[in-house]
Amino acid sequence: MDALSFVIVGHVDHGKSTLIGRLLYETDSLPPDKIEEIDKASGGLGRETEFAYLLDHLEEERKQGITIDTTQVFFKTDRRRYVIIDAPGHVEFVRNMITGASQAEAAVLIVDAAEGVKEQTKRHSYMLSLLGLRQVVVALNKMDLVEYSEQRFAALCDEVREWLASIGIQPEYYLPISAIRGENITARSDKMPWYSGPTFLASLDTLKNKVPVENRALLFPVQDVYKIDDKRINVGRVEAGLLEVGAEVMLLPTHQKTRVKSIEKFLASPTQAIASECVGITTEDSVFLDRGNIVCLPGREPRLTDTLNASVFWMSRTPGLKGEKLTFRCATQEIFCKIEMIGRKIDSSTLKLLAEDADDIQNLEVAEVTIKTKKPVAITDFNDVQEMGRFVLVRNENTCAGGIITLSK
Repeated sequence: MDALSFVIVGHVDHGKSTLIGRLLYETDSLPPDKIEEIDKASGGLGRETEFAYLLDHLEEERKQGITIDTTQVFFKTDRRRYVIIDAPGHVEFVRNMITGASQAEAAVLIVDAAEGVKEQTKRHSYMLSLLGLRQVVVALNKMDLVEYSEQRFAALCDEVREWLASIGIQPEYYLPISAIRGENITARSDKMPWYSGPTFLASLDTLKNKVPVENRALLFPVQDVYKIDDKRINVGRVEAGLLEVGAEVMLLPTHQKTRVKSIEKFLASPTQAIASECVGITTEDSVFLDRGNIVCLPGREPRLTDTLNASVFWMSRTPGLKGEKLTFRCATQEIFCKIEMIGRKIDSSTLKLLAEDADDIQNLEVAEVTIKTKKPVAITDFNDVQEMGRFVLVRNENTCAGGIITLSK
């Protein structure tokens, strides 16, 4: 049974954690002692049972009422298993949110029906667009606060639809829900007879798993090298294509050619591995591979370059400066780089153009940049192979930006 991972994003206090807690409760994914713990925690703060405590398990989070870190939880239906990535809504925790979103196959954008679209609603949905997440469900939460009004639901749908259309997102569904009351979560609500669409759970079951890119050219970034007896096993994850025993392969950045002698997997001896599989390989020749090398097919190798165009989302209070020395990380590759050029720069929540040729990128701004790396790196266009087309920039071991590579520019 395949698992589908999805991220839940939205403005602070619009109900992400409450939605997840209610969903886990309704799908019998919680042990009895966890329910008792929730009741006790809620009572200690003088409140009715709050399902958000399932996710906001840290004492500091309970006191502040915000989600601090990205949390993963699991549940399943008759259709499949799910991995929920609960991403923080507070503006200070955008770095965690973009990390969570980059791991997801789909997204839920949650909007408070009473408050409507807010700054972080726009910022987070823009990041979904930037990261290429196109499977989106919009959950219009807290319908109980607007008396389950069909008119309010329709008006809010128009508002959200207009914004999402401007950034290239067309949601699968717009769902009226009340997470805290359990309306339209796993069963149809009698409070909203005017709504004829699916429940939240039913909408998830219609989403599609990411199709592994087996039909693309082989890409196997080496993550590590293990020496076991007389074997030198190069381990990693097949990001695209088909890896086969006996196949001729090219090693980047050296351009050496060799053949795959064996594919190593725990308690198995497969003759091939497909995209998304984590395996080890040995080679027929005594070639030296190391972390960051890319195994690919001769004649179908990714672009090897020291200059690339990209869109970056800046996530540090300290601005990024043109010419500043940073570390570029893409797949398992890691190398020094600098930002050579900062082109169009926009505000991530309003899409307002801030500059055409800038000297810096400020916190929470998006910019089109040209990056120069110290040595050539292997890259693809983000739309071809996402794992080889997205990257992070690191300063002093702290992630300061995330971005996608756009080879068409």
